[in-house]
Amino acid sequence: MSANISSFAPSNTNEQMNIQVLKSKIHKAVVTQAELNYEGSITIDEDLMIASKIGEWEKVLVVNNNNGERLETYVIKGEKGTGTICLNGAAARKVQVGDLLIIMSFASMTPEEAAKWTPIRVFVNDRNKQVI
Repeated sequence: MSANISSFAPSNTNEQMNIQVLKSKIHKAVVTQAELNYEGSITIDEDLMIASKIGEWEKVLVVNNNNGERLETYVIKGEKGTGTICLNGAAARKVQVGDLLIIMSFASMTPEEAAKWTPIRVFVNDRNKQVI
């Protein structure tokens, strides 16, 4: 049997099961700001939110490639075209300006849906502009 995700579906067809699957990610985004005295969240340039299909208030997992920190928070829409990636509140202690982040969102799917799913991957340059 191959390790295709749909092969992990329950054997009893009466069972309903969803799994958490990567929905989208912004890869190697550069931290532009860290604002400790702010309500907790991550502010993301609206262009990157649109490209990655990550919505305002959506929960995300943030991984800091520079120091290995991982945190969950929610997204606040940043000004379009600015390249803003700002960690706010307590999360600001987990980053420094210039750090590289992977920002990931997840979706709940059945194993059968997940087997057909391809995550959205947004790659950015050092100014947080999408590159192809």
